[in-house]
Amino acid sequence: MKIVGLSGSQIGSKTRVAVTATLKAISEKYPDVETTLIDLADYKMEFSDGRNYLDYEGDTGFVTKTIMEADAIVIGTPIFQASIPAALKNIFDLLPVNAFRDKVVSMLVTAGSAKHYMVADTQLKPILAYMKAQMVQTFVFILEEDFYQKEIINHDVIFRLERLAEDTVVLTETFTKIREEKEAAYDF
Repeated sequence: MKIVGLSGSQIGSKTRVAVTATLKAISEKYPDVETTLIDLADYKMEFSDGRNYLDYEGDTGFVTKTIMEADAIVIGTPIFQASIPAALKNIFDLLPVNAFRDKVVSMLVTAGSAKHYMVADTQLKPILAYMKAQMVQTFVFILEEDFYQKEIINHDVIFRLERLAEDTVVLTETFTKIREEKEAAYDF
């Protein structure tokens, strides 16, 4: 199983810290799972121009192909101006409409204000549903005060990230088994 952690911003550290903590929880509990961190701050991404994702080269090609090859994706996003960052939206635009079919997607959100809690439900989940993702229904919302010196200090947040990691793996295993049983039913 391949799980990609996507830190969906070109600036800041909190989202990367949270995604890294989630991938660490996956690796510790499920050592056979292959995890990869993609922090958009580390890549020079082209803007989507409508091409097939396979036609992009360089960082853009690497990021899109890595996401497409994953069985599950943990998307981390900060909230800027009551919205997801343009860098994350660009990732969605670079991928095909069915990019998340047969993939499990879980989410974590970092924000400076509790007022942004609904952004994941009103902006992120509809995009993921449109792209055919099987979503882990609960997401982890993390406030600025839950961090100190680039570490998560709120034990409840750590617990919720560990639960998100477990839910992501279990849901991926479950959907994989269902899909395999369904395919085995066809006598080809």
